[in-house]
Amino acid sequence: MGTSAALPLPEQLTLQAQWLAPARSRLLRESGIAYRQRVFDLGAGYGAVTAELVRRGDGRVTALDRKFAALTHPQSTFAGAWRVCGDARELPFAAHSFDLALSQCTLLWTAPLDAAVAELARVLAPGGVLLALEPDYGGLIEYPPAIATRSLWLAALSRAGANPLVGRTLPGLLAAQGFNVRVRLFEVLPPPAPERFAFLEGLPLTLEERATLTSIEHQARALKGPWSQIAHLPFFLITAVRD
Repeated sequence: MGTSAALPLPEQLTLQAQWLAPARSRLLRESGIAYRQRVFDLGAGYGAVTAELVRRGDGRVTALDRKFAALTHPQSTFAGAWRVCGDARELPFAAHSFDLALSQCTLLWTAPLDAAVAELARVLAPGGVLLALEPDYGGLIEYPPAIATRSLWLAALSRAGANPLVGRTLPGLLAAQGFNVRVRLFEVLPPPAPERFAFLEGLPLTLEERATLTSIEHQARALKGPWSQIAHLPFFLITAVRD
């Protein structure tokens, strides 16, 4: 992660990586991951995606996280990668060190965001690519209203030091740093994952908010049948090429 936010459990980050796997795989393939020799995993956590980068890349993968405990955790998966403990806002690398960087739900936790974007522009070589998969909780779509958690996410993420609107904020910041930016969104609407509540429970909620969340979970479990409920979190799937 880029800041001092508490890191989710290894199994939660593994699940998150699985949710995003189809979109991430497509972005990596289109960016020519098989020919990239200097790959950077920003906010690697326990390495939930690092092994994929090592397998698909053509050179060295550098995995960075601010949490030393994550990089050295018994459940971490960094085989074949170089691990570095550092901050996204002040990267410990020389200019033009990488030709591909991946951020998956990392810039969400990085403030000030413009400092991290400037650092990514510095460490990427000309023609290098940043792939960013970042959410936008302001666009969270939920139905029926009884299961709506949007206000809880916005309050809790802000309280934890995250930027819940990072998705919509990031493209403009990248363009201002000279990146050529392309943005996609998910093409399909998957069924809501009940595990989403566990992620929310791990954030700093007030007692009143926790009581509200408990009630929402009960109501969500009572809904049966296809399309009885919708919970869609927009992800900005960004490909940004360094000029």
